[in-house]
Amino acid sequence: MRIAAGVEYDGSRFCGWQYQIGQRTVQDDLQTALSSIADHPVTVVTAGRTDTGVHAACQVVHFDVRAERTPYQWLRGTNTRLPGDISLLWVKEIPEDFHARFSAISRSYRYILLNRPTHPALLRGKVSWNHREIDEAAMRSAGAHLVGRQDFSSFRAAGCQAKSPVRDLRHLRIGRFANWMWFDMVADAFLQHMVRNIVGTLIEVGLGKRPVEWPADVLAARDRRLAGPTAPPDGLYLTSIGYPERFELPAVAAEVRYW
Repeated sequence: MRIAAGVEYDGSRFCGWQYQIGQRTVQDDLQTALSSIADHPVTVVTAGRTDTGVHAACQVVHFDVRAERTPYQWLRGTNTRLPGDISLLWVKEIPEDFHARFSAISRSYRYILLNRPTHPALLRGKVSWNHREIDEAAMRSAGAHLVGRQDFSSFRAAGCQAKSPVRDLRHLRIGRFANWMWFDMVADAFLQHMVRNIVGTLIEVGLGKRPVEWPADVLAARDRRLAGPTAPPDGLYLTSIGYPERFELPAVAAEVRYW
């Protein structure tokens, strides 16, 4: 039997999603909890691996089990065995041809930035911060050059293992309310550190260090050394994964959207 589930987690105290010997990871904690309910070892496949410190408002996973449990039993039972910084949002029995990663048709991220002179205390580790004045209009103009199906070699991590650097960035929107700024991005898939590298590059424009046309030049160069710094992971949230309608996965409103 194949099961799909939505997962929410605070990445602050995890060394990323993927299992690592001797490190606390989301995958390890989730597999341990699910295995306890299934009474046999369970391996979880995710839609997309998140890095150390990155959060998820609705990650999607699938796993195969022999145990007969209702969705409610999987949900309630697993959550009682999970630590407080991970929670299953929903559980659904799914056709065998569903794959959390390969069936996905889109991924959405939100990067949250507090732009004020003083650092965050209450939301430390949950948002990024910059004390200097940032021009969001300039960043919006600069970001428009990055939308579309492009080679994002300039915005991938040096250790990125993706076979191709080409991605379809379908949406990049920058919003602001008072001291809060957010960067929303939707693509077919993302390269390692791609969102954080785009944000770091756009902030250079917003701070007036680079002209509006600069990100387009960086993109064309296909050279990571020419882009801006990698933004901290604190403010990054995986907000949703898109799938074909035939799988009828639950639509869960991500609380991070209320920012």
